[in-house]
Amino acid sequence: MTLAMPKSGEPPPVRPIADAPSRADRAFRRITTGAGLSVLALLIVIGFFLIFRSVPAFQVSGFGFFGTIRFDPATGVMGVLGLLYGTVVVAVIAVVVAVPLSILAALFITEYASGRMRGLLTGLVDLLAAIPSLLYGLWAFSFLGPYLTPVAEWMTGNLGWFPLFATEPDAVLFNSMFVAGLVVSLMVIPITTSVIREVFVQTPLGEKEAALALGSTRWGMVKTVVLPFGRGGIIGGAMLGLGRALGETIAVSLLLPQVPEITTHFLEFGGATISGFIANNAGATGIFLNGLMAAGLVLFVFTLATNFTASMIISRSRSGAGVDA
Repeated sequence: MTLAMPKSGEPPPVRPIADAPSRADRAFRRITTGAGLSVLALLIVIGFFLIFRSVPAFQVSGFGFFGTIRFDPATGVMGVLGLLYGTVVVAVIAVVVAVPLSILAALFITEYASGRMRGLLTGLVDLLAAIPSLLYGLWAFSFLGPYLTPVAEWMTGNLGWFPLFATEPDAVLFNSMFVAGLVVSLMVIPITTSVIREVFVQTPLGEKEAALALGSTRWGMVKTVVLPFGRGGIIGGAMLGLGRALGETIAVSLLLPQVPEITTHFLEFGGATISGFIANNAGATGIFLNGLMAAGLVLFVFTLATNFTASMIISRSRSGAGVDA
């Protein structure tokens, strides 16, 4: 068999390439598509269930449900504003504390630690993420809380001129949103560290070596190459940690009195979150249960909106676009 040679001056013949997926490829695609659609269907079912069970509460409270601080169905007053406020405050405190520590931990693991230490620290971080939140809550309630009280006293004594650290005279500085936020940050750190570390590892080696070859120090290389590349991972880890903090239940139910209120005195005794309030009143019935369902619906929508916003921000970043592609 001889191949036909192209005539002089003519381009070589183009062989068509057929990209026909195999049977295994088609089966794998159907499985992954079904898994993705199942997750979407599950979210839709949960959303409709919460809406259906929340209707009686909205019929009683109307739009005032979103602007009322108190939550007391016995008196006909139900509102989610105080619970939502406490949820956001605790989550923000947790993220503000956890994200800088997570970035530093991820940088040390990927850029400074030796090979053996890197594997050990990676395993320890993953192990911290597997500890149940109940253990964090019990440990904080019985051991860590008393040690944080002097810290709160020092902050209100030396930084009380700032409204966020001011307290009333003779205020109780235990079981506060500040303590709850610090404890939740301990549960957020492993998750954010793992996400940020995975993105830092993907930094192009050529760009790092080029920065060092041009005379940059290790910190200069990290500042000009690693951190800009990992911006999407940092945002993604922070938002994932925020979602974890917003939904934390057991620890905050043990550490907070679950009394809805709006206050700037974060160091004082008091506060409540949606998930913790629901957990403490899990045996409710009637309109009280409908009100809890409505509060859960608000948390559900708020968490979805947070994650959706994070995905939009990540997709516009360099590292996020690379991962999505």
